[in-house]
Amino acid sequence: MDHGGQMDGMAMAPPMPMHRRHMMMHMTFFWGKDTEILFDSWPGSGHLAMYLLALAVVFFLALAVEWFSHNNLLKERRPAAALLQTLMYAVRIGLAYLVMLAIMSFNGGVFIAAVAGHAVGFFFFGSRAFSKADSGNGKGSDLPPMTC
Repeated sequence: MDHGGQMDGMAMAPPMPMHRRHMMMHMTFFWGKDTEILFDSWPGSGHLAMYLLALAVVFFLALAVEWFSHNNLLKERRPAAALLQTLMYAVRIGLAYLVMLAIMSFNGGVFIAAVAGHAVGFFFFGSRAFSKADSGNGKGSDLPPMTC
């Protein structure tokens, strides 16, 4: 029986446009280069080079998050330094959210690239392997530690 475009009191959804190709969003980890990371149709289906570039971008985003988390560039306590510290904090959080969103593609390669970027970043910027002798001020970073 026709209910004027409604079923059981609910409006029917409009038809999907046919000109746009939609990929099904994965809800479990999967392996393969055919995925979308961060942007619609990026890195594209069937393009191994673009997939590898996307993995490199995720790796370097995670590396940058670790650099921002462990740098010690600000030497003074002035309002301008506080504004720069706030800007650095906003950039770090923005980059961390981009890495998180990339991982939400549920692609195994993206997950490994993100973890590797964080690990390499921590090794170079956060571990004792490359740290200079502590100046005794007890300050390890310009920004508060990331909590998760």
